[in-house]
Amino acid sequence: MSALVNSTLDSREIKKRAIEAATRLVDAETGSLLLVDQETGDLFFEVALGDKGDAVKEIRLSKGQGIAGSVLESGQPLIIRDVQSDPRFFKTADEKSFFKTKSMLSVPLMTKERAIGVLEAINKNEGLFDEEDKDGLCALANQVAVAVENADLYQQLKETFYETAQALAETIEKRDPYTGGHTQRVMRYSVSMGELMGLSGKELEDLKLAAILHDIGKIGVRDDVLLKQAELDDDEVRRMNRHPEYGAEILRHVSRLKDIVPGVRGHHEKYDGSGYPDQLKGDDIPLIARIIAVADTFDAMTTDRPYRKGLAPETAFEVLNKQAWKQFDGKAVELLISAYAGKEA
Repeated sequence: MSALVNSTLDSREIKKRAIEAATRLVDAETGSLLLVDQETGDLFFEVALGDKGDAVKEIRLSKGQGIAGSVLESGQPLIIRDVQSDPRFFKTADEKSFFKTKSMLSVPLMTKERAIGVLEAINKNEGLFDEEDKDGLCALANQVAVAVENADLYQQLKETFYETAQALAETIEKRDPYTGGHTQRVMRYSVSMGELMGLSGKELEDLKLAAILHDIGKIGVRDDVLLKQAELDDDEVRRMNRHPEYGAEILRHVSRLKDIVPGVRGHHEKYDGSGYPDQLKGDDIPLIARIIAVADTFDAMTTDRPYRKGLAPETAFEVLNKQAWKQFDGKAVELLISAYAGKEA
């Protein structure tokens, strides 16, 4: 059971598995996992099994409140064989869930530095909770605490990574005031399209990062070209068109980003092979590049520029549809229109 809990870094999955493992281990009817709000010290129900589990998630226990609060403060497990008669019992949870708590085994989740929550098994199916149940649940709780802490640290690192990527992307937008918000919009459109396409979690992460960093290569484009307040001449267009190559070269130095390099390099390829920098055609263009190409073009068309006004979304959709299976992957065009319609609904 400990191995099952520790086999993922998905925080939500760990917490769900922890409850399922706890109830199986001690043969309990249901269970709950309460975590500490590090800002307020309150306990809140992170996971609660049963038909009415969602109802108790709104409940928060102030410091020391309830049986769980008592366990958290003392750091000691408790076996309560008659919960209804215990003065510490917080009845609101039962009232909200229309559930009757009869017996409870409550143990703290402890890391090396602090208590992070409480794991509870509720209503022993056969007989009453005993010392063997307590020892088993404490052993499991030690593993759950480590797994929860590791997952939270991993999530913090991932968020920092995304924030750093976003900060890099914004260095381009700071140079060009007319593209403010472009990166965020392209990322949102792209991820919405990817979700509709049914991409896996890893594929969505790669798509999100590639969309955030798709224009990072513009850092290698001179200001007189990047910031020109008129249409570019042929030589300037050639220099601007090097930015996907520059972006790929920059990102190749970050091993974590190797899977998104093709998406960044290929976001200006065209379905008919007339794009740049590699003149890729059809499905030879990486999928994330095909998605970003549509999102990028749609945002460019609907955003004001110094030399023109942005198009209405409906007009931009008409342009995209005319270029489906020519400049763009037609399926990606369909997905963008569907995603945008969903956002407006």
